Amino acid sequence: MEGQRRAFLEDLLSTASPSGFETSGQRVWLDYVEEFADEVRTDDYGNAVAVVEGGDTEVALAGHGDEIGFMVRDIEESGAIRMTPIGGSDRTVSKGQHVEIHTDSGPVPGVVGQTAIHLRDRDDDSVDDISEQHVDIGVTDSEAAEELVERGDPITFDQTISELEGGRIAARGLDNRIGIWAAAEGLRRAAEDDVDATVYAVSTVQEELGLQGAKMVGFDLDPDAVVATDVTHATDAPGTPGEKSTGVELGEGPVVSRGSANHPNVVEAVRGAAEDDDIDIQLQATGSRTGTDADAFYTSRGGIPSLNLGVPNRYMHTPVEVLDLDDLDATADLLAGFALAADEWEFSVDV
Repeated sequence: MEGQRRAFLEDLLSTASPSGFETSGQRVWLDYVEEFADEVRTDDYGNAVAVVEGGDTEVALAGHGDEIGFMVRDIEESGAIRMTPIGGSDRTVSKGQHVEIHTDSGPVPGVVGQTAIHLRDRDDDSVDDISEQHVDIGVTDSEAAEELVERGDPITFDQTISELEGGRIAARGLDNRIGIWAAAEGLRRAAEDDVDATVYAVSTVQEELGLQGAKMVGFDLDPDAVVATDVTHATDAPGTPGEKSTGVELGEGPVVSRGSANHPNVVEAVRGAAEDDDIDIQLQATGSRTGTDADAFYTSRGGIPSLNLGVPNRYMHTPVEVLDLDDLDATADLLAGFALAADEWEFSVDV
């Protein structure tokens, strides 16, 4: 991945964007797409849309810009800060982590306390709920804490981007900065190839809270088809329960979902684009729901033909999510290929 594209990804990953507090991350995304889009716009909740104008066929390439996190729930007399989760935060990975509390005056550093192993009951291996965990910002009483933070301030892990071997990286918030990176890059690459269709790139808000932004955008845009790019579980790491295995592997290409929200004609269009451009893909069964924005898009208005396109990701919803950059680059190419061929497809089933 070359310089400007990699810098864009790192800017997204370095900008905290917990659900309900996405403004800074959405600004990073908009600054990038403004360079090549014909129009950019946002709605009242911060959903962001970039448009490359073309013909009558309209397709959307979407991802969600928010991440999981925590929030200041209460401040105790000691100055300890109690948390509540934002989205599906994992209580088993939060203790002993560095965090940032994002206030109107700037970030306040802290740590999630963990009683030393020497002092714990060795026979008790239970994990406290997030509501029972606390953030230590170094103060000694509630008055000092309240001068720095307020109830309702969001909290994220303070995590750097780590370079792993083989073109892989580890970071917080790959879910789903990589989806909005791919949507933006898919739009740019389609524009460079003089796409005939009208193409929207979308960065939605509040996916982690129930696909809320996609419900707004799907109603507003009403495109002919939408591909929602999100992370999906790579189940090739040690420790994955056998019954949870999907066969999805890191480094083997983007993942095309089948079933439930995934419209068969959009599936075929994306598979056709992959074949035309010699892009390796993987298939995934989603018999009931995808758990992504595709589930909201496909029931918007009278129904929008939709697809969940996955990027393999290890250790989802932890501070050390792992991505293969080749998978991500191939995803952007696949989105562009889909957009370039979109006007050749009829996105409705033949009954």
